[in-house]
Amino acid sequence: MKPIKMMMLFLCIVSCAPIYVNYDYEKSTDFSKYKTYNYFSNMETGLSELDEKRLVKVLNNAMEAKGIVRSETPDFLIDIKSSEYEENSRNTVGVGVGGNGRNVGGGISIGIPVGQSKINRQIVIDFVDQSSNSLFWQANSESGFNPDASPEEREARFKLIADKILAKYPPKKK
Repeated sequence: MKPIKMMMLFLCIVSCAPIYVNYDYEKSTDFSKYKTYNYFSNMETGLSELDEKRLVKVLNNAMEAKGIVRSETPDFLIDIKSSEYEENSRNTVGVGVGGNGRNVGGGISIGIPVGQSKINRQIVIDFVDQSSNSLFWQANSESGFNPDASPEEREARFKLIADKILAKYPPKKK
């Protein structure tokens, strides 16, 4: 029964709030030389300490799956920044009053918001070359955020975000 519940939770999380990711990178970069990584020691992620641990854990697993290992002498460093913002509801109900008489007209219209505003989280991940201290790859993700989510739901959400962020790393040559 537990696997069914986990699958339902996973489907609910995936279907409820899409994850949008934009990528950017330095075209002249030789991505094959980056085999080891670590994190900036002075990262200010904007996440709670527990959420930061969750995100780092899922990023480590995703990087390991790509064959890139964490090292004390890394080829590149990872920096994580995040912010939360509230998006107002786009659904409104219009109420209008109007009149028409002989060559005289008028009207009033009011849009009443329906539903509540949505909380979104933006996470920016930078890959910085250790030797030159230059940014060579960046991913910017935006997705819905539930501040009341359980620890399991948060970790599952971070896994989806990390997988989507790293889906196009390294970039394919065109």
